[in-house]
Amino acid sequence: MSERNANRRRIAGSYAVSLVSIMLVLFLLGAFAIFMMHARKLSNHVKENIGFEIVMNSDVKEANILRLQKELDAMPAVKSTEYITKDEAISRLSEDLGEDFLEWLGPEENPLLPSIDVRFHANYANTDSIAKVETLILDNPDVKEVYYQKSLVDLINKNLRKIAVVLMFVSLALLLIAIALIRNTIRLSIYSKRFLVRSMQLVGATESFIRRPFLKQGVSQGFFGGLLADLLLIGILYWVSKRVPDLTLVQDTTVIACILVGIVILGVLLAWFSTRAALDKFLKADLDKLYN
Repeated sequence: MSERNANRRRIAGSYAVSLVSIMLVLFLLGAFAIFMMHARKLSNHVKENIGFEIVMNSDVKEANILRLQKELDAMPAVKSTEYITKDEAISRLSEDLGEDFLEWLGPEENPLLPSIDVRFHANYANTDSIAKVETLILDNPDVKEVYYQKSLVDLINKNLRKIAVVLMFVSLALLLIAIALIRNTIRLSIYSKRFLVRSMQLVGATESFIRRPFLKQGVSQGFFGGLLADLLLIGILYWVSKRVPDLTLVQDTTVIACILVGIVILGVLLAWFSTRAALDKFLKADLDKLYN
């Protein structure tokens, strides 16, 4: 009886070790996936703050400015526009300077011109797309000039591309490491039961019959390992969001939900394939190799 209890404790311990190992590996994958999601959202946020200022002529009618703003809003590249009147422009300048700018002018007329601030969608926030929009706008006789920092746009896009390439290689390496770790974890778990597999073979059990309980256990380890990893990720996201409220601005709950579901599915698939591969090796191994 004591020997049977010892075997049960040993099996339960082996299951728990495998479960925790799978959970930690899936947690690392999920954490990196969520980090990449935030990095991408932050990248899009930076790009969508790239834009330019359309400075209008001093004698342009407000109706013409509003018509141009409406045309800009209809463009697929444009995310948002803001019409800034001459009074708003002087008010903002006074706020930036910390004093009333009009006092310096005296009786002179407000020299600032009305303008439209334009912001682009992330996919269009590059010099080529901006240049095309700029060409169309400059054809309008009411427009005096278009101002944006071309060198800054190029620099931001260049650095973001470098970061994206690095993250892609890191994610690929991490995925390969995760597959190897889960495979080795399950392989070691099955290795401890290799003589049980051989005993079942000796009494005439078919390979499908032998595989069934092992595959069921492997799938359950992958499933519950994924769930535990998800719970840990949710807890950390909640903790971080409480301490860094601005992080919610670049969060996408739909993407996070897909990542959490994907972690469970990945855990089940990796566990199933790893269990199947490890079992096939021992099912076809010679008796002498079982002792190696």
